[in-house]
Amino acid sequence: MSQARFRFYAELNHFLPNKRKQVEFTHTYSGRVSIKDMIESFGIPHTEIDLILVNGESVDFSYLVQHDDRISVYPVFESFDITPVIRLRPKPLRDPRFVLDVHLGRLASYLRMLGFDALFPENYDDPHLAHISAEQHRTLLTRDRGLLMRNKVTHGYYVRETNPRQQVIEVLRRFDLFGMVEPFKRCISCNGELQPVDKAAIIDRLPPSTAEHYDEFRQCSDCEKIYWRGSHYEKMRTFVANILQHADPA
Repeated sequence: MSQARFRFYAELNHFLPNKRKQVEFTHTYSGRVSIKDMIESFGIPHTEIDLILVNGESVDFSYLVQHDDRISVYPVFESFDITPVIRLRPKPLRDPRFVLDVHLGRLASYLRMLGFDALFPENYDDPHLAHISAEQHRTLLTRDRGLLMRNKVTHGYYVRETNPRQQVIEVLRRFDLFGMVEPFKRCISCNGELQPVDKAAIIDRLPPSTAEHYDEFRQCSDCEKIYWRGSHYEKMRTFVANILQHADPA
Protein backbone atom coordinates (compact mmCIF):
# COMPACT_ATOMS: atom_id res chain seq x y z
CA MET A 1 0.00 0.00 0.00
CA SER A 2 1.09 3.57 -0.72
CA GLN A 3 0.26 6.76 1.08
CA ALA A 4 0.19 10.49 0.40
CA ARG A 5 -0.30 13.48 2.66
CA PHE A 6 -3.00 16.05 1.81
CA ARG A 7 -3.85 19.55 2.99
CA PHE A 8 -6.89 21.42 1.65
CA TYR A 9 -7.22 25.18 1.98
CA ALA A 10 -9.97 27.76 2.52
CA GLU A 11 -13.49 26.81 1.41
CA LEU A 12 -12.44 23.38 0.12
CA ASN A 13 -12.68 22.27 3.74
CA HIS A 14 -16.46 22.59 3.40
CA PHE A 15 -16.50 19.20 1.68
CA LEU A 16 -14.37 17.34 4.24
CA PRO A 17 -15.31 15.59 7.48
CA ASN A 18 -14.37 17.49 10.63
CA LYS A 19 -11.30 15.39 11.36
CA ARG A 20 -9.78 16.40 8.00
CA LYS A 21 -10.65 20.11 8.03
CA GLN A 22 -7.77 22.60 8.20
CA VAL A 23 -5.17 19.90 8.90
CA GLU A 24 -2.74 17.73 7.00
CA PHE A 25 -3.89 14.11 6.83
CA THR A 26 -2.55 10.88 5.39
CA HIS A 27 -4.44 8.94 2.74
CA THR A 28 -3.63 5.30 1.96
CA TYR A 29 -4.21 3.97 -1.56
CA SER A 30 -3.18 1.24 -3.98
CA GLY A 31 -2.45 1.17 -7.70
CA ARG A 32 -2.02 4.05 -10.13
CA VAL A 33 -4.44 6.85 -9.29
CA SER A 34 -4.66 10.29 -10.86
CA ILE A 35 -4.70 13.19 -8.49
CA LYS A 36 -8.09 14.28 -9.88
CA ASP A 37 -9.70 10.93 -9.07
CA MET A 38 -8.12 10.84 -5.63
CA ILE A 39 -9.30 14.32 -4.71
CA GLU A 40 -12.83 13.64 -5.97
CA SER A 41 -12.90 10.46 -3.88
CA PHE A 42 -12.85 12.84 -0.88
CA GLY A 43 -16.06 14.45 -2.21
CA ILE A 44 -14.46 17.60 -3.65
CA PRO A 45 -15.50 18.44 -7.25
CA HIS A 46 -12.64 19.31 -9.59
CA THR A 47 -14.42 22.54 -10.57
CA GLU A 48 -13.74 23.86 -7.06
CA ILE A 49 -9.96 23.57 -7.47
CA ASP A 50 -7.54 25.93 -9.18
CA LEU A 51 -4.10 24.94 -7.93
CA ILE A 52 -2.45 21.73 -6.76
CA LEU A 53 1.09 21.66 -5.43
CA VAL A 54 2.85 18.33 -5.07
CA ASN A 55 6.04 18.59 -3.04
CA GLY A 56 5.97 22.31 -3.80
CA GLU A 57 5.55 21.95 -7.58
CA SER A 58 2.38 22.73 -9.54
CA VAL A 59 0.74 19.78 -11.31
CA ASP A 60 -2.38 19.21 -13.41
CA PHE A 61 -5.22 16.77 -12.89
CA SER A 62 -3.52 13.99 -14.86
CA TYR A 63 -0.65 13.69 -12.38
CA LEU A 64 -0.34 10.17 -10.91
CA VAL A 65 0.05 10.28 -7.16
CA GLN A 66 3.32 8.83 -5.87
CA HIS A 67 4.14 7.26 -2.52
CA ASP A 68 4.94 9.86 0.16
CA ASP A 69 3.77 12.81 -1.97
CA ARG A 70 2.87 15.90 0.04
CA ILE A 71 -0.10 17.55 -1.68
CA SER A 72 -1.57 21.02 -1.11
CA VAL A 73 -4.88 21.85 -2.80
CA TYR A 74 -6.23 25.39 -3.26
CA PRO A 75 -9.67 26.69 -4.32
CA VAL A 76 -10.62 28.62 -7.44
CA PHE A 77 -9.23 32.13 -7.76
CA GLU A 78 -11.87 34.01 -9.78
CA SER A 79 -11.07 37.57 -8.73
CA PHE A 80 -7.32 37.61 -9.37
CA ASP A 81 -4.85 36.04 -11.76
CA ILE A 82 -2.49 33.19 -10.92
CA THR A 83 -1.50 32.36 -14.50
CA PRO A 84 2.25 32.29 -13.69
CA VAL A 85 1.39 29.03 -11.91
CA ILE A 86 -0.25 26.12 -13.76
CA ARG A 87 -4.02 26.41 -13.64
CA LEU A 88 -6.22 23.33 -13.64
CA ARG A 89 -9.14 24.83 -15.56
CA PRO A 90 -9.57 27.21 -18.49
CA LYS A 91 -9.39 30.88 -17.61
CA PRO A 92 -12.26 32.31 -15.53
CA LEU A 93 -15.42 33.17 -17.44
CA ARG A 94 -15.35 36.90 -16.92
CA ASP A 95 -18.53 37.30 -18.98
CA PRO A 96 -20.70 35.86 -16.20
CA ARG A 97 -23.23 33.44 -17.66
CA PHE A 98 -24.79 30.69 -15.59
CA VAL A 99 -26.84 27.53 -15.86
CA LEU A 100 -28.53 26.29 -12.68
CA ASP A 101 -29.88 22.90 -11.73
CA VAL A 102 -33.48 22.13 -10.77
CA HIS A 103 -32.94 22.89 -7.06
CA LEU A 104 -31.90 26.52 -7.61
CA GLY A 105 -34.93 28.09 -9.29
CA ARG A 106 -35.28 30.98 -6.85
CA LEU A 107 -31.56 31.75 -7.14
CA ALA A 108 -31.95 31.84 -10.94
CA SER A 109 -34.76 34.41 -10.59
CA TYR A 110 -32.67 36.57 -8.26
CA LEU A 111 -29.66 36.48 -10.60
CA ARG A 112 -31.89 37.53 -13.50
CA MET A 113 -33.32 40.37 -11.41
CA LEU A 114 -29.75 41.59 -10.89
CA GLY A 115 -29.10 41.49 -14.64
CA PHE A 116 -27.18 38.24 -15.03
CA ASP A 117 -27.71 35.67 -17.76
CA ALA A 118 -29.02 32.66 -15.81
CA LEU A 119 -30.53 29.64 -17.57
CA PHE A 120 -32.80 27.39 -15.55
CA PRO A 121 -33.85 24.39 -17.68
CA GLU A 122 -36.21 22.72 -15.21
CA ASN A 123 -36.61 19.40 -17.00
CA TYR A 124 -32.98 18.73 -17.96
CA ASP A 125 -31.03 15.84 -16.45
CA ASP A 126 -27.40 15.99 -15.37
CA PRO A 127 -25.86 15.11 -18.77
CA HIS A 128 -27.85 17.90 -20.45
CA LEU A 129 -26.83 20.44 -17.81
CA ALA A 130 -23.18 19.46 -18.20
CA HIS A 131 -23.54 19.77 -21.99
CA ILE A 132 -25.06 23.27 -21.74
CA SER A 133 -22.32 24.37 -19.36
CA ALA A 134 -19.57 23.16 -21.68
CA GLU A 135 -21.06 24.13 -25.05
CA GLN A 136 -22.36 27.57 -24.04
CA HIS A 137 -19.44 28.42 -21.74
CA ARG A 138 -21.68 28.83 -18.71
CA THR A 139 -20.72 28.35 -15.08
CA LEU A 140 -22.80 25.51 -13.65
CA LEU A 141 -24.33 26.32 -10.25
CA THR A 142 -25.59 23.36 -8.26
CA ARG A 143 -25.84 21.70 -4.87
CA ASP A 144 -25.08 18.32 -6.42
CA ARG A 145 -21.39 17.48 -6.04
CA GLY A 146 -21.72 14.51 -8.38
CA LEU A 147 -22.84 16.80 -11.20
CA LEU A 148 -19.72 18.94 -10.82
CA MET A 149 -17.52 15.83 -10.97
CA ARG A 150 -18.52 15.14 -14.58
CA ASN A 151 -15.46 15.49 -16.80
CA LYS A 152 -17.30 17.70 -19.27
CA VAL A 153 -17.87 20.42 -16.66
CA THR A 154 -14.96 22.87 -16.60
CA HIS A 155 -16.60 25.81 -14.82
CA GLY A 156 -18.89 25.07 -11.91
CA TYR A 157 -19.59 25.96 -8.33
CA TYR A 158 -21.17 24.12 -5.43
CA VAL A 159 -23.57 26.54 -3.71
CA ARG A 160 -23.13 26.20 0.03
CA GLU A 161 -26.06 28.24 1.34
CA THR A 162 -29.62 26.86 1.37
CA ASN A 163 -31.53 30.15 1.71
CA PRO A 164 -31.99 31.76 -1.75
CA ARG A 165 -31.20 35.30 -0.53
CA GLN A 166 -28.00 34.07 1.04
CA GLN A 167 -27.25 32.05 -2.08
CA VAL A 168 -27.29 35.09 -4.34
CA ILE A 169 -24.97 36.98 -1.96
CA GLU A 170 -22.67 33.94 -1.92
CA VAL A 171 -22.54 33.76 -5.73
CA LEU A 172 -21.91 37.50 -6.11
CA ARG A 173 -19.04 37.30 -3.66
CA ARG A 174 -17.63 34.09 -5.08
CA PHE A 175 -17.39 35.46 -8.60
CA ASP A 176 -16.69 39.08 -7.65
CA LEU A 177 -19.89 40.33 -9.35
CA PHE A 178 -21.21 43.12 -7.15
CA GLY A 179 -19.73 45.73 -9.50
CA MET A 180 -21.45 44.13 -12.50
CA VAL A 181 -25.02 44.25 -11.18
CA GLU A 182 -27.45 45.86 -13.69
CA PRO A 183 -30.93 45.40 -12.25
CA PHE A 184 -34.06 44.90 -14.35
CA LYS A 185 -32.44 44.20 -17.71
CA ARG A 186 -33.67 40.58 -17.92
CA CYS A 187 -36.98 38.81 -17.71
CA ILE A 188 -37.31 37.06 -14.37
CA SER A 189 -39.55 34.42 -15.92
CA CYS A 190 -37.48 33.29 -18.92
CA ASN A 191 -34.10 35.10 -18.86
CA GLY A 192 -34.77 37.07 -22.06
CA GLU A 193 -33.55 40.65 -22.41
CA LEU A 194 -36.01 43.48 -21.75
CA GLN A 195 -36.55 46.19 -24.35
CA PRO A 196 -38.55 49.46 -24.19
CA VAL A 197 -41.94 49.14 -25.85
CA ASP A 198 -44.48 51.80 -26.86
CA LYS A 199 -47.59 51.83 -24.73
CA ALA A 200 -49.77 51.94 -27.84
CA ALA A 201 -48.33 48.62 -29.05
CA ILE A 202 -49.35 46.75 -25.91
CA ILE A 203 -52.28 48.71 -24.51
CA ASP A 204 -54.72 45.92 -25.34
CA ARG A 205 -52.76 43.61 -23.02
CA LEU A 206 -52.71 45.97 -20.03
CA PRO A 207 -55.16 46.02 -17.12
CA PRO A 208 -57.23 49.23 -17.30
CA SER A 209 -55.75 50.65 -14.09
CA THR A 210 -52.22 50.01 -15.35
CA ALA A 211 -52.93 51.64 -18.71
CA GLU A 212 -54.33 54.66 -16.88
CA HIS A 213 -51.51 55.23 -14.40
CA TYR A 214 -48.31 54.16 -16.22
CA ASP A 215 -46.66 55.28 -19.45
CA GLU A 216 -43.27 53.51 -19.51
CA PHE A 217 -43.08 49.81 -20.25
CA ARG A 218 -40.56 47.17 -21.17
CA GLN A 219 -41.16 43.84 -22.84
CA CYS A 220 -39.23 40.59 -22.87
CA SER A 221 -37.71 39.90 -26.27
CA ASP A 222 -38.36 36.16 -25.84
CA CYS A 223 -41.61 35.49 -23.96
CA GLU A 224 -43.11 39.00 -24.52
CA LYS A 225 -43.96 39.46 -20.85
CA ILE A 226 -44.59 43.14 -20.02
CA TYR A 227 -42.99 45.02 -17.13
CA TRP A 228 -43.76 48.41 -15.60
CA ARG A 229 -42.81 50.28 -12.44
CA GLY A 230 -45.70 49.27 -10.22
CA SER A 231 -45.68 48.17 -6.59
CA HIS A 232 -43.77 45.00 -7.56
CA TYR A 233 -40.98 47.19 -8.95
CA GLU A 234 -40.54 49.03 -5.66
CA LYS A 235 -40.32 45.71 -3.80
CA MET A 236 -37.64 44.51 -6.21
CA ARG A 237 -35.70 47.77 -5.84
CA THR A 238 -35.69 47.26 -2.07
CA PHE A 239 -34.50 43.68 -2.54
CA VAL A 240 -31.65 44.77 -4.83
CA ALA A 241 -30.59 47.52 -2.43
CA ASN A 242 -30.49 45.06 0.44
CA ILE A 243 -28.37 42.62 -1.58
CA LEU A 244 -25.88 45.34 -2.60
CA GLN A 245 -25.36 46.25 1.03
CA HIS A 246 -23.46 42.99 1.38
CA ALA A 247 -20.75 44.02 -1.07
CA ASP A 248 -17.35 44.02 0.58
CA PRO A 249 -16.11 47.58 1.22
CA ALA A 250 -13.49 48.82 -1.22
